[in-house]
Amino acid sequence: MTPPSDDAPVSAPLSGKAALVTGGARRLGAVVSRALHAAGARIVLHYRSSAEAAELLAQELNGRRPGSVVLAAGDLLQTQALEQLAASAVAAFGRLDILVNNASTFYPTPIGQIDERAWLDLIGTNLKAPLFLAQATSEALRESGGLILNLVDIHGMRPLRRHPVYSAAKAGLIMLTKSLARELGPRVRVNAIAPGPVLWPESGVDEALRQRIIDRTALKRGGRPEDIARAALFFACDAPFVTGQILAVDGGRSIGW
Repeated sequence: MTPPSDDAPVSAPLSGKAALVTGGARRLGAVVSRALHAAGARIVLHYRSSAEAAELLAQELNGRRPGSVVLAAGDLLQTQALEQLAASAVAAFGRLDILVNNASTFYPTPIGQIDERAWLDLIGTNLKAPLFLAQATSEALRESGGLILNLVDIHGMRPLRRHPVYSAAKAGLIMLTKSLARELGPRVRVNAIAPGPVLWPESGVDEALRQRIIDRTALKRGGRPEDIARAALFFACDAPFVTGQILAVDGGRSIGW
């Protein structure tokens, strides 16, 4: 293993560690990337089509700690490319401590309108890619005693109307989280975060529906992406005896339904 090349504060809990964040340039991925970086981690920032956003975020974070962020482009649906992504992530800083499977596609697939393209896309990004990327990084994560953190969804536990394929994919990722925790222990911890109403789809949600969803949470309010980032930091920094767990960060939405 090579020594850290950036000047992260020694007191930072993730100082000297390296994280690969898929879909790390925008939305939840960007917030989680910033949080891990602020805790001292060096980041391999994966993106597919968000090159401009990725470059801007890398410039921002490298401005704080030069050489602490590198970019990695790739289509996660191309399974063979995942091994190269994993190898590049390890080579970037000489080690890998955290894999965050954040990249996801999300859109409705009403019964009667589901085609194979939607199946392959939704299952591919939300379930297949996390599995093969976990497999490709497992050796490096074993060496570092690392962590896999999957971003799932409360709708992997309770289905979302008109989204059966997405819900099934996230349900599969929840089971994969538990299965990988058994397969990769004792050296690698594997956990998941299941967000609730913390970030609305880019396609938009009308205000009335948004309010109905919020009213069904126990806390009667929406969350923020930073709530997910704090959960990620908990798993990365403060949960050495926690594995195979799914943490719902949803304001109680999954118990109120």
